[in-house]
Amino acid sequence: MYCMKEVIRYLMGWPGPSGFGSASTAEQVTQHLSLPSNLTALITGGTSGIGFETTRVLAKRGVRIILPARDVKRGNEVRERILRQSPAAEIYVLELDLSSLSSILCFCSYFLSLGLPLNILINNAGKFSRKLQLTEDKYELTFATNYLGHFVLTEVLLPKMKETAKETGRQGRIINVSSMIHKWANREEFHLYDMLKSKDYNATRAYAQSKLANILHAKEIAKQLKEKRVEITINAVHPGIVKTGIIRDHKGFVTDCIFFIASRLLKSTSQGAATTCYVALSPKLEGISGKYFEDCNECSCRGDYDRMARVLWEETHALLQRKLRSRMKHGIIT
Repeated sequence: MYCMKEVIRYLMGWPGPSGFGSASTAEQVTQHLSLPSNLTALITGGTSGIGFETTRVLAKRGVRIILPARDVKRGNEVRERILRQSPAAEIYVLELDLSSLSSILCFCSYFLSLGLPLNILINNAGKFSRKLQLTEDKYELTFATNYLGHFVLTEVLLPKMKETAKETGRQGRIINVSSMIHKWANREEFHLYDMLKSKDYNATRAYAQSKLANILHAKEIAKQLKEKRVEITINAVHPGIVKTGIIRDHKGFVTDCIFFIASRLLKSTSQGAATTCYVALSPKLEGISGKYFEDCNECSCRGDYDRMARVLWEETHALLQRKLRSRMKHGIIT
């Protein structure tokens, strides 16, 4: 009965406790907010799809944007496109390839050298690789990009976020963009080293595992920050089912037919970006951390993940300590 009620709520776009629902757009959920000045947000995957809409709306609301881009030329084109609509927007385009540990470290080093604050980190970028591909670090591409890259980015930038929160007195926020597909991940197959090497590769499984890892990451970091009384929250969101660039490597007759049949169930890009924007900016979520949001409302996440989250963090941390020790200054991964 409960599931049917939720399906009807989604289809009708009825608002939940937050006052917003599946039909709400990114502009609507941020329209009447009174935001503090000088907010800075870093948004990965901000050159297309949901990430672009998130970037556009936050820039429109006066948030300074750090826009990482694998293709800097494309990043600058996106910047110019946003500036035509919001001439006063402040957008920095910096080169970043989330599948490369070296690129992430170079990006962070350059960003930190700019001396800018960092209030909001939105780990939005996503990859769905139909065939097995390995990164330059010899890790499976989907899991390395969606989870490992964002893990490193978050770890390296956390000190800057802590510094910003302390100096401004404003709580920092981290948002991990996950997916309801995380529910498809099998716990019995959820082992970090197997997922990074992925000898028996399955594209959907790899994507589901990476999205579950995003949620576990948020849960464990939220716990650590709370224990240390750090004024930073971290939450995971499911944007909804939106036909964006994430499936460009998985398009075909069957996929196109499914999307055609399900078109009435799909969200627009603006609706898909709504939950991320809401969790990033809403004053109602002050102090809320380690949670999972759909359609701009908190919802339950399958199972008790506390133990899994801790084990994943410990294994990832140990892996990176070994992998990066020779390339990093002592203490950058703490």
